[in-house]
Amino acid sequence: MDAVVLENASKIFGETEALKRVSFAVPQGCCLALIGHNGAGKTTLMKLILGLATPTAGRVSVLGCDPASAGKAFRKQLGFLPENVSFHDEMTGADTIAFYARLKGVGVRDGEKLLERVGLAHAAKRRVKTYSKGMRQRLGLAQTLLGKPRLLLLDEPTTGLDPLLRQEFFQIIKDLTAAGTTVILSSHVLTELEARTDLAAIMRDGKLAAFGDLDTLRAKAGLPVIVRARGDVAAISGRLNGAFHKIIGPDSASIEIDCPQDEKMKLLRKLAECGDICSDVEVRQPSLDDLYLFYCGRSLNAAGEGGL
Repeated sequence: MDAVVLENASKIFGETEALKRVSFAVPQGCCLALIGHNGAGKTTLMKLILGLATPTAGRVSVLGCDPASAGKAFRKQLGFLPENVSFHDEMTGADTIAFYARLKGVGVRDGEKLLERVGLAHAAKRRVKTYSKGMRQRLGLAQTLLGKPRLLLLDEPTTGLDPLLRQEFFQIIKDLTAAGTTVILSSHVLTELEARTDLAAIMRDGKLAAFGDLDTLRAKAGLPVIVRARGDVAAISGRLNGAFHKIIGPDSASIEIDCPQDEKMKLLRKLAECGDICSDVEVRQPSLDDLYLFYCGRSLNAAGEGGL
């Protein structure tokens, strides 16, 4: 069953068309990376999925319902963590999670367990105004997980988290999707999404520029692989003799080769024939950053945008 389905969904605010005929489906239990430059339509898309806005045209279905008209029982199945999470400063972490637990009809004890899960049990009795940015973010994640929602929407959820906490956060996401929860995750830090999401939706100027798993996106893009060979750089270069696309990064100990996908095995065989002069070979597939730039980088440059 698909947890989220959009069919030609469009949204117009005044004279601005924020979304333009967007169509895709997210299967239950998947983690979707929703990426795009500022103003690409990501926030509008999340609002449609949450039922906070209705499409001007097209259809949006979430967990089999129209999110804009569904009732309380439907909304209890959703969890949302905004980019800039905000709580009442004078309440403690425990009071905050208990308040949201009551709103969602969940036992307070469940909220206490979530504080432990996100690493805030030691600070449960402290007022939120004493929390760091990372602690507030973890409190927001605990609030989002109340009631074991079937769909989570997380906007820049790792902001303010150190590397260890980021790792723990993604372990929580992995456990949730393994249990059948669907997660839509929006972030500008593409490197941390690459190995942790099942699908990617790349937005550009209100349109869906690309959608699919990374292997599918790589195949459609046809971007070259980067092969790094270590050893006797001059000898390796001589053996290759310009047979491949181009050598892009020689240094004193290694050489990088920009190789078309269909020539990868031929290049690897050639390097294997080099014997001892080639001590190591590393193959790097196009990253999510590379794919993002391919599918919408030129548009960003033309529009004068500096980045994501």
